[in-house]
Amino acid sequence: MAKRSVRGDMMRQAIAREAARLMIEHGHGDYGTAKRKAAERFGVTDLAVLPKNTEIEEALAEHQRLFGPEEHASELAAMRSTALEAMRLLAEFEPRLVGPLLSGTATPHNGIMLHLFADTPETVAVKLIDRGIRHEFAERRFRTPHDQLEAFPAVRFTAGAHEVDATIFPKDGIRQAPPGPVDGRPMRRATLAEVETLVAAGGAG
Repeated sequence: MAKRSVRGDMMRQAIAREAARLMIEHGHGDYGTAKRKAAERFGVTDLAVLPKNTEIEEALAEHQRLFGPEEHASELAAMRSTALEAMRLLAEFEPRLVGPLLSGTATPHNGIMLHLFADTPETVAVKLIDRGIRHEFAERRFRTPHDQLEAFPAVRFTAGAHEVDATIFPKDGIRQAPPGPVDGRPMRRATLAEVETLVAAGGAG
């Protein structure tokens, strides 16, 4: 029984590392897709062996520490600087940085993910139009604390070499962050001031 458990642990770790590699090298941004493709490469069909999203995030961080850490730190700093510019532009909507760029596991395939808070998505669009920034509307779905999916409007636009994906929540949405895709806990959100500190520090944390 113990041997079977050890083999299962080793396979789960191998799948997590392969999923991380796929996300970094091939741009698979969804944890579920990456882990399924990784499992296929190992011929694994037992769902019980699949790693948790937290294990894949740990494997991502490990891969980035081992392979090209200087390049990763440089890319992270550049993306965070661009995110800061976008947040300053949208400061009236109390922007929050979220996702891999905040956690430090962003890859070149990731966009800059922001949460904005406004009465209507049109007010955000007007701001972008006034600045001559081309954009498009989209829709993002998040799980509620009651485990239901809820749709929110979003705007996408290009800032420098990166795509900004900003979900627009009602103003009172600032009080409670939606559950994150990694561990199901309320998403970590960084304020403009916190991102300024991150950029000034230049670290990967």
